[in-house]
This record gives sequence, structure tokens and C-alpha cells, in this order.
Amino acid sequence: MTPVVEKLSAQVDEWATAHRQELVSVRRHLHAHPELAFAEFETTAFLEQRLRGAGLKPRRLPTGTGLVCEVGSGEPVVVLRADIDALPLADLKDVPYASTREGMCHACGHDVHTTVALGVALALAGLDGLPGRVRFVFQPAEETVPGGATEVVASGVLDGASRAFAVHCDPAVPVGKVGLRTGPITAACDRIDVTLTGPGGHTARPQMTVDLVDALGRLITDLPGLLSRQVDPRSGMSLVWGAVNAGVAANAIPQRGTLRGTVRVLDRDAWKGAEELLTSLVERVAGTTGAEVGVDYIRGVPPVVNDPRSVALLRSAVLSSVGADNLVLSQQSMGGEDFGWFADLMPIALARLGTHGGGAPLDLHRGTFDVDERAIGVGVRLLARTALLALEADAESATAGSPAPPRTRRPAPGDTSARPTGEETHRG
Repeated sequence: MTPVVEKLSAQVDEWATAHRQELVSVRRHLHAHPELAFAEFETTAFLEQRLRGAGLKPRRLPTGTGLVCEVGSGEPVVVLRADIDALPLADLKDVPYASTREGMCHACGHDVHTTVALGVALALAGLDGLPGRVRFVFQPAEETVPGGATEVVASGVLDGASRAFAVHCDPAVPVGKVGLRTGPITAACDRIDVTLTGPGGHTARPQMTVDLVDALGRLITDLPGLLSRQVDPRSGMSLVWGAVNAGVAANAIPQRGTLRGTVRVLDRDAWKGAEELLTSLVERVAGTTGAEVGVDYIRGVPPVVNDPRSVALLRSAVLSSVGADNLVLSQQSMGGEDFGWFADLMPIALARLGTHGGGAPLDLHRGTFDVDERAIGVGVRLLARTALLALEADAESATAGSPAPPRTRRPAPGDTSARPTGEETHRG
């Protein structure tokens, strides 16, 4: 860490200490007023007001919610991303800042992510001599499929940036600690819906029809096993069924049956071929039963694959902000995170922010989820240092003539014009 970055980091530390209670109040306000995907209007207005109050010039994303805001000037440009949406879950906590909106809850820590990014923006806004620009993206709809990140990528607001960073709450990691991992840290998450049809019939004469319940059973048991022999086990691909439905009467073979499940994979190349492979296997198994088969494969989000150089920058930031004793190896998660779409344009890295303050861990995507709010200050110091180190490193690389990462805007993967609602938005 150079003297310039060290000095700026110390000023961020002073700001975070002086504004600790303010940051806690921001988080509690966001927690009490959750909003679902693409409807984060009050959240966006709240953030906009705070940023403008610091003399910054945030602008709305083309989605109508969410913001992009820059601090500093010149090159290079580093992106810090925070997701702002909540989940369609009831808040089950008995706390003063519990959700005031029925059936909505910040059960994944997005209120913390947003508060941390806002804190970094406000802290950096008061500093002179930033070695470049930090671009803050307050992103809507992370909890949807394929995620609001696709629209951020398509909008062009990431153009010209050298790399992007984000944090995610981890209730399994004690507060004060930060988890890092190079390579895949979260999994791709797709959905597969299978529909079988047949003529139906009497259970006394299964030989005269197509036994759809038996066919569904074969798919349920055979498909995961076949899949494990078709892909490299190091890719971490798995298929787990979550719902099955067929028939209503004990003595009648139904004419229609359905299966729904999720496909998760850690390797991006394997993910690209997952749809074709799964469709082929379903048709192969169903073909032995005589049932007519239809497969609806819904592409979700790619895995988040952490860039080694970006993780090294995060590691330096952890060491200088909380010390080596508080750096831990993050476990891979089979959960989905749409930050992976940012990797279409630039190197990315996601860090795990410890939020467990004692007692039994309060797991994500549950109405009981809560955090130890000391994690907010840790997150602010971590991301601010990371941004400063990245700006300095990328400026040096540019001066030395190192190849720059891709900076050309690419079309968003998939069609995001139709935004799912209800249960379809809850990726998990």
C-alpha cells in the first residue's frame, strides 16, 4: 500500500468511526422499508437524496429503479456494486426495525450491502486526490431470474471500468472477519420444468396406457445419476427436484404430470452446455416409457468466478483493514448471485462479509435473518480500501502498457423484457 492509499484509507477509517451510528440508522431504515424487484422506488429515492446531499450526481438506471454514481475523476474506473431489492418473505423478527411491509423482508442482507456501498461513496466523496474514479452501482432485482444485473450490463453503465467488486453477508462467518476465495464462489442456478403427457387410464390395466406416475418416478431417480456420469465431477453440477405433481385419484393413471427442479453448477463452461445436456437426458429417459415429453429450461444466473488478481486486491484490503487473523477462506456456495453477469465485461470478485454476532447462525432467505451491525463498518473500510488499491494497481498497469480487460458493452444474456413475478422471482 502506497503512502497515498494509506493516507486516504486512514481518512475513510476516521469517517466510518464518526458516522457509525448514521450507517446503522440507514441500514435499519432500509430494513424496515423493503421493496421487491424493479419496485425499489422509495429505496432509490432515499439513496439518491443521501448521495446528492454529499454533492454527488447519481442518475437513475434505465430500469427505473437503482442508481449509478461516480466519485473522483479521470482513469481508471473501478465498480462497486450493491443489490437493493428484498425478498417476498414475512419478517419474523421482534426488533424495532422489523419490516413495516407485509410479506416483504430483507432476508438476504441487501440492506447491509447497500448501506456499505453508500457509506463508501459518502466517505470517498469527502476526500481529495483519488487515483481515479469509483463507480457505484446500486442494482435492482438481484433476486429475480436472470437478475437485474443483465439490464445493468445491457445499459452500458459498466463501460470503461477495469474491474468490479461486491460483498455479500455471510451468517456463518463471525462479525469482523472476511471470507475470500479465488475461482468459483457461487453457482449458476437454472430451473428445469418437465411435462409428461399420455392417454391416461385405469390402474388395473397399466399395460394398456402410459403410466405417467411411473415415468415421473424414473425421471426423478434416474436423471441425477445419469447427469453425474455425463459431466466432469469437478464442475459441481447437480440437479435437485423440488416439486412433482400428477393425478388426483388412487385408481386412475393421469394424463399429465409435471416435475420442477433446479440445476446448479460451479463451472461456467459446463453451465453453458447444461440446457442441451439436460434436455437430451430427459428425452432419453422419457423415451423408454412412451410418454410425450416437454422440457422448459429457464436459464438463471451464471456462477460468480472470482478473478485471482481482484481477489489479491481484496486480500490486501482485508489485511490492512481487519488484519490477517480475520481473513478466512470462504466456502463455495451452490446458491445463485447475478453479480456473475458482470464478468461478461470485466474481472470481478465477491467477498463474504461476516455478520454472525453470537448464538445460532441466522441463515439467509429466512424471515428470522438478522446481522451484527458492526459488520457495516468492516464492509465500508474493506470496500473503500479495495477500490483505492484497485485504482492504483490498474493505473500502474495502464502506464506499464499491460493489456486492459474487455471494456466493450455486450448485449445482456437472454430476454429480460419479461420480468417474472410472484414465486418465480425467488431464486434462492
